[in-house]
Amino acid sequence: MQEIELRAIERPPRDRSAATSWACVVATNLAMDVHRRAERQESVLPEDGAAVLDAAEPTGLRDAIRSGLAALTPELRATVVLRFYADFTVPEIATAMEVPEGTVKSRLHRAMEELRQRLPMEAMR
Repeated sequence: MQEIELRAIERPPRDRSAATSWACVVATNLAMDVHRRAERQESVLPEDGAAVLDAAEPTGLRDAIRSGLAALTPELRATVVLRFYADFTVPEIATAMEVPEGTVKSRLHRAMEELRQRLPMEAMR
């Protein structure tokens, strides 16, 4: 939140009526930057590309989700981040991303299908 506030001070949105949407887009971009940085710093995954989940290690699931999100296209990733991390509704996501609600719904469906295919079965339990 501090980063968003800092960006608002440094480079405020041109249209004050769209400030909420602007802040959402900035938050999404910052979240994607964090994931990209973490991906570069992340250690190499096992040869089969799947993350190893350990029930005793709570970070295993987080790392598997992070790698799954990183594999999504930017549009799908942004949609998932806004829906499940920022807790936006479908209409709010449509407004923030400037796309129709149907597009948001199809992106969410496609992203969830891709994540199901990429995450190890242990993550689904």
